[in-house]
Amino acid sequence: MFRKVTQSIVNEMDPTGDLVPVDSILDHEHFRPLCLVRRKRKAIFQPSPRYKQTWYRLNDVLLPEENAKSAEPLSPNGGSHDSRQFTVQKSTSDRVDGSLSLCVDSASVELTGSASSSKGWSIKLEKNYIPVPKLEALKTERKVNVNHSFIQQLKKTQQNLYIVHETIETSEEAICEESTNAKGSFMAQLYAKFFAKGTREKKQSITIPKGCTLAFRAIQLDITDQSWDLEYFPEERMMFLADGYSHGKLGALEAEVEANSQVLSNLSSNLSVPFLKAIKAAMRDRNLFQELTQKMEAVLDETGSCELTTESPDLKDLLSSLQYSSQHLLLSLAEAITYALDALDELTEDQLLLLLESLEEKIVSQQLKLVKSILEHDIEHGTRHFSVDASLLSFSRERDQKLTIALVEMSGVKLQKDGSAVCTEEAFSAAAALYTSLYVLDLQSNSD
Repeated sequence: MFRKVTQSIVNEMDPTGDLVPVDSILDHEHFRPLCLVRRKRKAIFQPSPRYKQTWYRLNDVLLPEENAKSAEPLSPNGGSHDSRQFTVQKSTSDRVDGSLSLCVDSASVELTGSASSSKGWSIKLEKNYIPVPKLEALKTERKVNVNHSFIQQLKKTQQNLYIVHETIETSEEAICEESTNAKGSFMAQLYAKFFAKGTREKKQSITIPKGCTLAFRAIQLDITDQSWDLEYFPEERMMFLADGYSHGKLGALEAEVEANSQVLSNLSSNLSVPFLKAIKAAMRDRNLFQELTQKMEAVLDETGSCELTTESPDLKDLLSSLQYSSQHLLLSLAEAITYALDALDELTEDQLLLLLESLEEKIVSQQLKLVKSILEHDIEHGTRHFSVDASLLSFSRERDQKLTIALVEMSGVKLQKDGSAVCTEEAFSAAAALYTSLYVLDLQSNSD
């Protein structure tokens, strides 16, 4: 829920900028001004880059120098505090009532139900920042401690380092709430009547403390020997823009997905089966999702061997198989699995459940074709109303059609049975994440 709030704030305050939402409330202290962070691999389906904490601040890796200014006065508490404050509010309430009657062979089914959802919060914010000119001045006064173990590991793994120079923080404690209530009845006549009623109520709330970092901006550091500089125009971003837009966003997405999933298409059965089992388990259980993500990131961060152990029977087979793979294959698979998890992480909890059901119903391949046809309309650049081939919405069961329409709608694209569609402004990234997820699941379900 914390991530929903931070993403919503970024969309409201800086929808087309470089403000990055903090993913976890447990990590917010590691994204304050002057904190050093590492950037995760950027993917086309991600609306904003992702960063990982390092546990270090700039002052921790600089050499002390006589008669030089300390990095501490650069802290927002040292006089560079922006006193401007903001208040962001969000309140939504929806209710749906409906009924459905079906006759299938000798069975008749009648469904009735209602559902309502609401969410609301009001957060007072303030901006803290380190003026970039002060960082520029500091780099001539303080040198990097090249003997620091963290700096040595960065050089060995050839990873880039970034410094947080601006944050959006809470100026007061805030409580965010979200609730869902669903009531329904199910009547079926197979050879005897069965009648049941069900009610599902879900409430979530989170208390965000004062001074909690919700979003931040970071700039890349270029470390050469003992000197350091600020990279205002990183090469990796320029390359992404050139590749992405010159070939069209769908073409770039397809190339990226295929390149990152190539190793998965050639998996042996002793790897493909446990892989699909682990992915399904991670989609059902957020704790397993985070554990698998952390294991794969640990593999990519390790310069030597990495012990892949777990208490979970759902992940054990995959991790055990990876443990005895060659180093080259292990790294390739860790990159591919991390990429797939990053795509799934962009989806909602309900979408993950619908994807699991789609796997069981074996309709993932058709859903993949449908989402690809949606992305062909270049929905990122202003296309709001369009049509897709209605045959892609034709399923043997009406239930599968409704499931698919709901799955796509959660990515910002509303579909009608005749193929007409309308999308929201944020639809491209969400639809691209759905396309990537469907691609990986289709790849493995076909090899299963």
